[in-house]
Amino acid sequence: MDEDSKPLLGLAHTGEYYTDSLDSKLRRPFHVEPRNIVDDDVQERVSAAASVLSSRVHYYGRLTGSSDRLLVPPDHVIPAPEDIYIYSPLGTAFKVQGGESAAKNPSIVTIFAIWNTMMGTSILSIPWGIKQSGFTLGIIIIVLMGLLTLYCCYRVLKSTKSIPYVDTSDWEFPDVCKYYFGAFGKWSSLIFSLVSLIGAMVVYWVLMSNFLFNTGKFIYNYVHNVSASDFGTNGTDRVVCPYPDLDPDKNRSVVFYVTDNSTGHDVFDRWWSKTNTIPFYLIILLLPLLNFHSASFFARFTFLGTISVMYLIILVTFKAARLGFHLEFHWFEPSTFYVPEFRSLFPQLSGVLTLAFFIHNCIITLMKNNRHQENNVRDLSLAYLLVGLTYLYVGVLIFAVFPSPPLSKECIEPNFLDNFPSSDILVFVARMFLLFQMTTVYPLLGYLVRVQLMGQIFGDHYPGFLHVFALNILVVGAGVLMARFYPNIGSIIRYSGAMCGLALVFVLPSLIHVIALKRRGELRWPSAVFHWLLVLLGVANLLGQFFM
Repeated sequence: MDEDSKPLLGLAHTGEYYTDSLDSKLRRPFHVEPRNIVDDDVQERVSAAASVLSSRVHYYGRLTGSSDRLLVPPDHVIPAPEDIYIYSPLGTAFKVQGGESAAKNPSIVTIFAIWNTMMGTSILSIPWGIKQSGFTLGIIIIVLMGLLTLYCCYRVLKSTKSIPYVDTSDWEFPDVCKYYFGAFGKWSSLIFSLVSLIGAMVVYWVLMSNFLFNTGKFIYNYVHNVSASDFGTNGTDRVVCPYPDLDPDKNRSVVFYVTDNSTGHDVFDRWWSKTNTIPFYLIILLLPLLNFHSASFFARFTFLGTISVMYLIILVTFKAARLGFHLEFHWFEPSTFYVPEFRSLFPQLSGVLTLAFFIHNCIITLMKNNRHQENNVRDLSLAYLLVGLTYLYVGVLIFAVFPSPPLSKECIEPNFLDNFPSSDILVFVARMFLLFQMTTVYPLLGYLVRVQLMGQIFGDHYPGFLHVFALNILVVGAGVLMARFYPNIGSIIRYSGAMCGLALVFVLPSLIHVIALKRRGELRWPSAVFHWLLVLLGVANLLGQFFM
């Protein structure tokens, strides 16, 4: 079989109609619906003959409902295992190389795949979230949100097993939502999935503006011999408080000055501004990348995410050793550097954590590749434990070590890297890592937005350049506006996390489980009360973002 005629396993054709060269007998009785295929080359199209074979698999699959072995699909009907596509009703299908061999990941690989997928920009805001909720309450919320999101993720993983008399082996969670709630389930899954993707793209734009600004600042300071004031903690490790009103000793804040050419420095500051110019400079770089037909080139750099997180952990550990711990608990006589243990702003942390622990929309796909399916629950739990420990380690350590006296804990930024000056070499390396990683991931996120939205509206993930360009302008415009007028990644993460978490984490998994139990006659009031409380928790989590 040549390359163009490799069949799909369990999928319909991409939408190409049969040519006149195909015999009419070959066309019947196998109907092929137009679907979108997303793979490493979006221009690849499976041949009509391959689609017929794919439909034959479905046809024989319906016949095998009986125990008659004569109705098992013959060998020539089964597609070759070299290329398999995983299809989602949201309009996407991902190509998996290697057939059966691709589904043989050991548990350790599955666990770290989930950890790597879940780790994202939220880790930069965990210390800020702990500050908003209080030290003790922050730790409690991280643990509780990890357990709750783990349970809801478990319900998503088991949701396909709750449907009787239907082969759900190739289903994803949106398929389950459509089964229980019809078109409403499908479109709600699509909308909230887009919210999470576009929210992530906005956060990326704000962070890339931040990292690009500080990178340019570091290079300019080095070339033009720009130095900092003598304020520091533990020798050479300096911290900054971006808001002077929070600095009890305003005269000792880190202030950069130019030793030779202040006029040139003023010009540089005018044209290299974190909010006024940098967000617009990024348009030149990123907008053309969003219009590519394929995002396969950028997918090759996803390993940078793991490297960035590991470097952040090393950086946090090194800074903790250098800066030391600065925690003062005074319940009755608060000092300037008093650390509150409980604060009323805790919903801000829960909103951030909803997105930080969010993997519910792809957990079924990730677990399909696990070698021992009986270990899925254990591996999922271990992955969540690893993610929770990572968040706790970074969040608690950063909160405990800085900002240190004379600066207040209120100085902790939604992006904790902002508490280090641009001249810090180790932080400069971290920003460079993250900037390059986000530059490669951003087109992938835009590609998923395009595929999901255009696939549902037009039945084609690339209906035309003008359609794609208009969509990209809207997405980029949202990022530019937020980076220009509201560059607070903590708030952006908590709002988008609470919105997508409302549907995909709390409401839909809980309602599906309750409905499934009721249909089987197994619903009991403790289970009903618990899952309705989860629904109310998701609603309260979202509403809390607007009142805190």
